[in-house]
Order: sequence, then C-alpha cells, then structure tokens
Amino acid sequence: MLQFGLKHYPIFLDLKDRPVLVVGAGKVALRKTRALLEAGARVTVVAPEWDEEFERLPVRRVTRHFRASDLAGAMLVFAATNDRAANHRIGIAAKGRGLFANIADSAEECDFIVPARVQRGQVQVAISTGGENPRLSAELRGKLDEIL
Repeated sequence: MLQFGLKHYPIFLDLKDRPVLVVGAGKVALRKTRALLEAGARVTVVAPEWDEEFERLPVRRVTRHFRASDLAGAMLVFAATNDRAANHRIGIAAKGRGLFANIADSAEECDFIVPARVQRGQVQVAISTGGENPRLSAELRGKLDEIL
C-alpha cells in the first residue's frame, strides 16, 4: 500500500542556459543567484537596490520593483526580497502563470525548496528536511562534507 508522506519530490534540474528570475538583491538573493550561476542558469535579478556583490556577477540586472511582466520567459522564480508582502505577491503571480516559485521567507508558499548540498567533483548530495528544520540540514551537510 502506498503512503503519501513525501512532501517534496527530489529532483536535480539542468538549468544550463535556462532563464531564471530572482527578485531581490540582498544576501539571501545573492546566495541563491550564485548557486544558479554555478548551475549555468541565465539569471535576471530585479530589485530597486543592490548588494554590491551583484555588480561582479554575470546577471541581467533590472533596477526597480518587481512587475508581473518580469515573469515572462522565466523557467523558475525565486522571491527573496526583505518584504513579506512582496514575496507573497511574487509567488501568487508566478503560480498564476504556471511557474514554480521558491519564496525565501515562507516554506509553506514554496512550490519547491532548495536543499542543503555537498559537492565533490561529479558527486552531489542533497539534504532536505522539507523546509521544516534548516539547521538540521546544515548540520548534516557539514558532517557529509567532512566524510566526502
């Protein structure tokens, strides 16, 4: 008998040359953007203000607040602003267009989560608690990092 306890379906995506939208340009958005660039994504970042580290990244920068039209052509959306209401609106707009959205400040609103991960060469190990316990994921990542 099947049990339906799995909250998320684990998957590794090929984002090479795929358009991804990140809304926000603070520390959380920067961390997500760097990981997306490592995966080869074509990243557009929309934000009225920028962490200066973004100036060194190969991203398309749009200096203003989010508009629903920013979603056009995106494959994935990351809402990582410091404004709870804005992140909520971005998630609703993305879902309205059938796009998967990650809402940085609300695991309940996410269509997908980004697991903690360890990479050594061609080996990647992803760790997830389904967004319930990020601290445990980080601890496990540290232990796996030592082992690998």
